[in-house]
Amino acid sequence: MNDSAVSGRVLRAGGVAVALSLLVGGCADTTDDTGATSPPAATSAPDGDSDSAVAEVHALDQEELQAALDAGAQEFLSPGAVALLITPDGTVTATYGTTERDGGTAVTVDDHIRVGSNTKTWTATVVLQLVQEGVLALTDPVSKFRPDVPNGENITIEQVLNMTSGLFNYSETPELNEALDTDPQRVWTPDELLALGLANPPYFPPGEGYHYSNTNYVLLGLIAEQLEGRPLEEILGDRIFDKAQLTNTSFPVGTDTALPEPYSHGYFFGTNMLTLTDPALPEDMQEQARNGTLAPSDVTNVDPSWAWAAGAGISTATDLATWVDALTSGEMLTADLQQQRLASIRPTDPSNPQSPGYGWGIAKLGPMYGHTGELPGYNSFMGSDPDNDITLVVWANLAPGVDGRDPASTIAKNIIDTMYGQ
Repeated sequence: MNDSAVSGRVLRAGGVAVALSLLVGGCADTTDDTGATSPPAATSAPDGDSDSAVAEVHALDQEELQAALDAGAQEFLSPGAVALLITPDGTVTATYGTTERDGGTAVTVDDHIRVGSNTKTWTATVVLQLVQEGVLALTDPVSKFRPDVPNGENITIEQVLNMTSGLFNYSETPELNEALDTDPQRVWTPDELLALGLANPPYFPPGEGYHYSNTNYVLLGLIAEQLEGRPLEEILGDRIFDKAQLTNTSFPVGTDTALPEPYSHGYFFGTNMLTLTDPALPEDMQEQARNGTLAPSDVTNVDPSWAWAAGAGISTATDLATWVDALTSGEMLTADLQQQRLASIRPTDPSNPQSPGYGWGIAKLGPMYGHTGELPGYNSFMGSDPDNDITLVVWANLAPGVDGRDPASTIAKNIIDTMYGQ
């Protein structure tokens, strides 16, 4: 979720941190990124005078956007990819390749994909809506809702939102990754996922560190269901998809492995266990992938229940652009709570202001607010720069790359570097 962080890999510890930290290298001036560049942008809100404001931005034309997408997709061996860029000059799109590795139809911006950890922005927004409605408070201990969470009386809702709870990431467990490899159609219940995480010792005491953990967002999804008295897919439909007019976005029930038409297949080299501790393939396998003697697996219809509230969502490039603008502009929350949300972003390593930044289910991606998402087969980036009225969405249908990097996030970084003069 990476994604930024959602395969056994991305919904693994560094999903977003890994994906976004690569963005900082070339992102605008002193702004942060959840891949970061400096503390001012990590803590400032987009008010027109913030450090994220840039004197001049070069908006890529269609030819430039196409060239950037082509180069990135080819580098990563991705069968298909999409880039959508919205600026004050208009909307520019670029597409590459096909929806299937050995054929299929040409990729379009209307294709549905699995968006991985971008799902977290929906889950977090629901929780914040419940906060503004007075149903729960950011300072509430999770034990108030889930007494089965060890030390839950000392873990707050806010710490779960911003990844400082210390709860172990179930996506890092061999149990999950072995199951993804040997029984990809297994239907996981949220309580099973939570139990996997809680069976392991925490990374640190609550509030005393940062670790990207999908356990946090499964816990938040369960709490939302408890408070609303209905399934998460209904909650997201009413509170997020309908309200933001996301007509091509969905959250599948546990037994649903299909994607709506039209859709792109997703591809994955290696296995979850092979990439459990290092997302990069061994050197010999990387070479085989590049020379065409090693083919990726089609993982399109792996049951997404294992990612649930942390990363099971489905959307399109156009809907992601609509959503990240709504996420950034504050359409989903009161003005005060939205301002607090943007200000919640902090460096993930307090001792290193250059480290990735993360907040209440939202990241600062260079000059852009948004998130990234990855699970086996798909990587996506969505970002919105409100100071310059720029929105960027990129997705690729192979993930992770053979060298462990995130294809769409890397392509997005290159586009951002060009636009902001890095």
